[in-house]
Amino acid sequence: MKGLFKSKPRTPADLVRQTRDLLLYADRSTSLPDLRESKREEKMAELSRNIRDMKSILYGNSEAEPVAEACAQLTQEFFKEDTLRLLITCLPKLNLEARKDATQVVANLQRQQVNSRLIASDYLEANIDLMDVLIEGFENTDMALHYGAMFRECIRHQIVAKYVLESDHVKKFFDYIQLPNFDIAADAAATFKELLTRHKSTVAEFLTKNEDWFFADYNSKLLESSNYITRRQAIKLLGDILLDRSNSAVMTKYVSSRDNLRILMNLLRESSKSIQIEAFHVFKLFAANQNKPADIVNILVANRSKLLRLLADLKPDKEDERFEADKSQVLREIAALEPRDLA
Repeated sequence: MKGLFKSKPRTPADLVRQTRDLLLYADRSTSLPDLRESKREEKMAELSRNIRDMKSILYGNSEAEPVAEACAQLTQEFFKEDTLRLLITCLPKLNLEARKDATQVVANLQRQQVNSRLIASDYLEANIDLMDVLIEGFENTDMALHYGAMFRECIRHQIVAKYVLESDHVKKFFDYIQLPNFDIAADAAATFKELLTRHKSTVAEFLTKNEDWFFADYNSKLLESSNYITRRQAIKLLGDILLDRSNSAVMTKYVSSRDNLRILMNLLRESSKSIQIEAFHVFKLFAANQNKPADIVNILVANRSKLLRLLADLKPDKEDERFEADKSQVLREIAALEPRDLA
């Protein structure tokens, strides 16, 4: 007889619906102080368990791999209503473990396909203001790493990355990268890199439209930062951006600027070998440019002996034939330059 009254196991859709109800409760509970504390704790504990159960469905566990059908059901229900919005807004009310689980759930859902569609992308396109909430999370020390990880997964969708690049949000990263909290600054730097390298055509369009202010800020706030790690990350990322074929037009303009050349020559003189090596990869673009403006040529000629000496001594820690070949080419280019009259 006992077996007849067993409760039916929850489907993934049931789990999401129950989680949504608990999130609504969590959202309201702070404005309803008369609720019994014991009841509130019970509900919040149940919410934490549900989020952990969703993570298990999406990632599997030590006993079982994730089941595609269960993942699809969970994903479909999750984006049917505003569960993502509720989870993001209620995140500060969860305990640390539940926050970590919720971050992993949100990250995984960005990659889940239902009927061959990334439905997270459709949802975010219709609820793009959620990116405003996530990016402001970088300013909250307790929440920054959770919101940062969610944000980075969301910008995997081109439509979302385009929104961020076209908004004023992109300017905030120049400050976030220099926050005093090392972990948050590193997270912001990783996100900034993702934003500027993942979606080639969107990034090329953004840089073409905004290259003047963007590179002025990039130079003054990142490449000339007093923070060594900021400078090192920034010069590496600059090389990744300029050496990408999609950005060839932007690169050509960048290497025609005497201000940019001055900054690169300063970075070549850094005491850090890793910064010198990364700076060389950008500097070689100035040397290789066959249409150098006269003022660029004259700066290189005026500094020729110093540059030749400095570059001759520059060697990576590991033997690198490609680097040596590039260096030989740059040395030849600089040695052959003749001063030019400015028009």
